[in-house]
Amino acid sequence: MKEECAVKNERKRWMIINDVLAHLALPAVIACLLGAGPAFGAHPLLTDDTGTQGTGKTQVELSGRFDRYGESGARTEGWEAKAVLTYGLLDLLDLGLEVPYTWVSAKDGETVRQDGFADLLVALKWRFFEQGGLSLALKPLVTLPTGDAEKGQGGGRTSCGVNLISTVAKDLCDFHLNLGVTHNDYKLEADRTANRNDIWNVSAAAEYKLAKSWRLVADIGAERNANAGSNNLPAFVLGGVIWSVSETLDIDAGVKWGLNGPETDLSVLAGVTFRF
Repeated sequence: MKEECAVKNERKRWMIINDVLAHLALPAVIACLLGAGPAFGAHPLLTDDTGTQGTGKTQVELSGRFDRYGESGARTEGWEAKAVLTYGLLDLLDLGLEVPYTWVSAKDGETVRQDGFADLLVALKWRFFEQGGLSLALKPLVTLPTGDAEKGQGGGRTSCGVNLISTVAKDLCDFHLNLGVTHNDYKLEADRTANRNDIWNVSAAAEYKLAKSWRLVADIGAERNANAGSNNLPAFVLGGVIWSVSETLDIDAGVKWGLNGPETDLSVLAGVTFRF
């Protein structure tokens, strides 16, 4: 009887969560992410894992990223500061909120600088399968148009997408695979003409337990080019390290390289993660 009651209570909580998200998303028209890549991976990884926080537990991730692409004289540089809050609604279900702030500096004859909040991202992660070392999770995403579309910091409309996540856990290594799709829409006519609406993404990552408190991480991924005039797939590779100072504190750093022209040439990432 106790087990049946617990199952019923979890179902009720799930229905309430769905109703809340539906009321948040419906007032906005569907869809636009700045990018279709994975979200909320263990920083500096972009590829997500199937891990969840557990009922009532919270994780706060504060991170920064520097991007650079283009040649000298026509170079674009960008900075992003991001806060990610993740809360365990149930043992197998997390609710996440991502708040990014960006600075962009472009130089092409003259220097132009823009800064402001980008679009706000809300996500659920549900780990629905776990057997042995293999686990699977589903992650629906909703992006709210809080960024300024005129500055290129958002699409001006709400976006939605979903990622399928798998993790294989071994003694010394963990392996992660993400497959996702996002449906984009744009407020500005120029953006609607220049960009594709539906973007798929795929990425894979590995974590190697170097010592009790140290992990080496690697990531590789690609996605459909959002530029309607190009079929070249933006692709990247990333390497980094995570230092677990304690069970409640991680410090990390990483470097991401673009493998081809459409991808950002170089990104340097650093972050700190708190759990309580």
